Amino acid sequence: MKIGVLILNFGEPENPTLEEVILFLERIFARNSSLESDKGTNRARKLAEARAPGLIEEYNEIGGSPMNEQARKQARMVERLLRRRDFDVRCYSGMQFTEPSVGTAVAEAQTAGVDQLIALPIYPLCGRSTTIAALDDVQSAVNDLSWDVPLREITGWHRHPAYRRLRADAILAYVRRKGVDLHASDTRLVFSAHGTPLKYLADGPRYVNYVEEACRNVARELGISDYTLGYQNHTNRDIEWTVPEIQTVIREIDATRVIVDAVSFMHEQSETLAELDHELRGIAEEAGLEFHRIPIPHDDPAFAELLADLVEDALRPEPIMGELGLRRCLCRATPTTFCLNAAD
Repeated sequence: MKIGVLILNFGEPENPTLEEVILFLERIFARNSSLESDKGTNRARKLAEARAPGLIEEYNEIGGSPMNEQARKQARMVERLLRRRDFDVRCYSGMQFTEPSVGTAVAEAQTAGVDQLIALPIYPLCGRSTTIAALDDVQSAVNDLSWDVPLREITGWHRHPAYRRLRADAILAYVRRKGVDLHASDTRLVFSAHGTPLKYLADGPRYVNYVEEACRNVARELGISDYTLGYQNHTNRDIEWTVPEIQTVIREIDATRVIVDAVSFMHEQSETLAELDHELRGIAEEAGLEFHRIPIPHDDPAFAELLADLVEDALRPEPIMGELGLRRCLCRATPTTFCLNAAD
């Protein structure tokens, strides 16, 4: 049986040109248009044109986004691991808002004669505009091709024991390398998670619960009980977002140094390299804080092993009997969608 694994990502423009960035942003704003009270003609385009110059500046600051290249490498790593486990598999990288799109990845799998399709969003914390939307794109692409292929989908997987170990190990490796005492009384561990509109919490996945649980799990792995959580919100629209904002957290924190871990991200991208390393660092240093940001363990072999384990369990005749404890997803209630969050 030939297996196709769709490793799904957000995507970022690889070339920070005005044309490419506006198209990227327009797709995002159009996809989330339900958040807008103003649904006037070309609203998504206008928002994109207003936001694009600032985002281009961010991309130029960081030398361009490395996200898509990291995603391609992740796909290659997982493919090699699964082949070593004797699966006839091909991994495809599909992006929600840039090329190669999710639809392109699905079409490539069909052309290759895939007999079984596994869809795996790279987001550890299940959210409506990320995990659920990416899987909706997969189903739409399969339907558009009139492709009758067995499909299994994986949603939230932050409870995977290897995930909290991966994040904890990345933090420990960094503080050892920098000679920082993680447990010092004047040092504070700060988790930064991607924010989400509150509207998406009312009728979608329990995203905030998942974020808080992931932070507790990683902190417990490190033997830390005193930590702080903040959200990276995108407040370019007049809607309510998750709180507290990470900028407020840093301005008000009672510490000498902060160690920031972007717990919801599995790539280096503009939200880490620009928003954290440049903007948040500036806020911290203005407040007299010593600032440290943990690198994302995107190319850690342990992460590829984690993803391969998820795929292997999803391929079982009945995944809920597998070693990881996959259950039928409650956030995306279809017979073919599984996650690690549904036990409670």
